[in-house]
Amino acid sequence: MPSPHGPNASADTGSPGRTPVKAAIASFMGSAVEYYDFFIFGSAAALIFPHIFFPDTDTNAAVMSLATFGFAYVARPVGAIFVGHFGDRIGRQKVLMFTLLLMGASTFLIGCLPTFEQVGWLAPILLVFARLCQGLSAAGEQAGASSMSLEHAPDHRRSFFTSWTLTGTQGGQILAAMIFIPVVALPDEIKFGIGWRIPFWLSAVVVIITFFIRRSLHETPEFEEAKKNNDIAKLPLAVLLRFHWKDVLRVVLCAFIAAVSTVYGTLAISYGKVIGNMDESITLWLVVAGNIGALISQPLFGMLADKIGRKPVFIYGALGSAAIMPFYLRSMESSNALLQFTLSVLVFSCAYAAANAVWPSFYAEMFSSQVRFSGLAIGTQLGFLMAGFAPSIVAALGGLEANGWVQISLFTAAIAVISSLSALTARETYRVPTKQLGHTIEKVAS
Repeated sequence: MPSPHGPNASADTGSPGRTPVKAAIASFMGSAVEYYDFFIFGSAAALIFPHIFFPDTDTNAAVMSLATFGFAYVARPVGAIFVGHFGDRIGRQKVLMFTLLLMGASTFLIGCLPTFEQVGWLAPILLVFARLCQGLSAAGEQAGASSMSLEHAPDHRRSFFTSWTLTGTQGGQILAAMIFIPVVALPDEIKFGIGWRIPFWLSAVVVIITFFIRRSLHETPEFEEAKKNNDIAKLPLAVLLRFHWKDVLRVVLCAFIAAVSTVYGTLAISYGKVIGNMDESITLWLVVAGNIGALISQPLFGMLADKIGRKPVFIYGALGSAAIMPFYLRSMESSNALLQFTLSVLVFSCAYAAANAVWPSFYAEMFSSQVRFSGLAIGTQLGFLMAGFAPSIVAALGGLEANGWVQISLFTAAIAVISSLSALTARETYRVPTKQLGHTIEKVAS
């Protein structure tokens, strides 16, 4: 990760106590863990779980399996209130340690669950419970990591440094796909036996590495100063709803754009397999290609947003995703691999990556430091409900049937327009100093 002043964190910011590079690395790794776990679950929900967690005779097994993917998003808003409260009360770093360990434990335990053949309907019930725990963890991970990175970053490079939080999601998805691709190539008796469990167990390795990186990260100067000045809100949620309810609503609607990611990474996999008769490993390689491209493009989009503003980059990413998605889906019905990979990179790396890179700074800058964690967590997690259930909703509407690309494309276009219109109502903040972000909140409100 480039730094104009070398690895010394204080030199990089000109402000003692700020460690933007270290914070960005810790955020990258935390997001990598989260999305390794989420992508493993999403891939398994599309390709494995219908066969082992639901009755073989149930024709709706695919839809039910994709619905389990969405259950984590039900837990996210609840978790956002809980995790956001403590993130704004006791600090970002402590809460991020909790979310990391909860996510790692939940994912590991999924790999230990019995199947439907062994325990009947108890199997999907346990799967949903573990998925809910993943959701509770994810509710605070990105909000905390984004707040941490933003508050450690120099004012003129906030979008670049916070973009690494979401770039970590690409790292996690690439790692997950690289591990999952050999699994789907196994013979069925191994794949549906012990094979699918291995990627879930391997998450423990990534969690341990991230734990030691994150443990040494200091609290942000913004939070420490607020604590020193007794500016910590006793009830962050009350302050948030009183002074920032419009910003929360704005973030909810903007966050609908995250549905592009789940359509791309989960629903499109099923579409390619069911409608395009594509090999399972090829559909996963398409996702790998898009995420590898995003590893490069997202920091660049973050840098661009520091130059021209958050809003134009975010809106381009939203509308660009909607414009390219139908062509990507149609390519899956062809046998042209070059076209499929090209469009995969275009829709994800060159379009969606713009919105994905910018939203951590764009959303976080709407709130003051008193309620940034809570506002970012609650707003995004309510919006992410759309992302969580997008695969099962569109599948139920015929997205996995002949010409299902139409339903999928129309859905993508609708959420892109909603996100873009909401973004247009936001204040442009790329030139606003960090200490002046959000509305002024009197101490009495604390």
